Amino acid sequence: MGSIVALASAALLTTLTVLWLLRRRRAAAAAARQRDALDTVQDWPPEPARVMTVQERQCHDLLRRALPGYMVLAQVPLSRFLRVPTRHSYADWLQRVGSYSADLLVCDTGSRVLAVIDVRPEDESARSRRRHERLGRVLRAAGIRVHVWREGHLPSPAEVRTALAHDLVRGSGPMQPVPSSSRPMPLIPIPETQELDALLAEGDAAVRDAGNEPVPSGFLDDFADSRPAPAG
Repeated sequence: MGSIVALASAALLTTLTVLWLLRRRRAAAAAARQRDALDTVQDWPPEPARVMTVQERQCHDLLRRALPGYMVLAQVPLSRFLRVPTRHSYADWLQRVGSYSADLLVCDTGSRVLAVIDVRPEDESARSRRRHERLGRVLRAAGIRVHVWREGHLPSPAEVRTALAHDLVRGSGPMQPVPSSSRPMPLIPIPETQELDALLAEGDAAVRDAGNEPVPSGFLDDFADSRPAPAG
């Protein structure tokens, strides 16, 4: 009698499991059909936004004044300047860090990345800190130095040239280590451009009033936190 009850219980459990799996499969298929039916423009009406925040524009202008002759790019996704092996899912890598953007890139005239400037706010949240740390770990693994600048405490042009001297010398030829005795590049006298700063600030205020602030760098953090944390 006991064996019959056990067999019946097992059969019932199997049936319920199969029904649950079928129900989940149908729900997933229905959700996929619903997503496919959405129109890229009609259901996600796009609006223009700025590429950089006010603080990032200040940093961008500082780099251009401090490093004439070098290319300075802003908000470039890691997937645009990093290559990774494809023995594992490339889509999974994109989901983990490939969609992250580097705030500012310092490049040579051939667009090779020499250094990354990571602009961080003073009151950084724990979630933002984790994102910046992961981004920095990936960049360092690729051999790219990351310089952290705090909003409101930016270096002078001379300090920028001294801090990035190692990276710039390294980018003057084939990618190879530079002896620790290498000296900072000589300081180039660059006139202060208060008029330009005033124009930038005026333009920032006008654009901010227009309501098209840039998409935050950590915009995808909320979506990323809804998934199980990946290892590594």
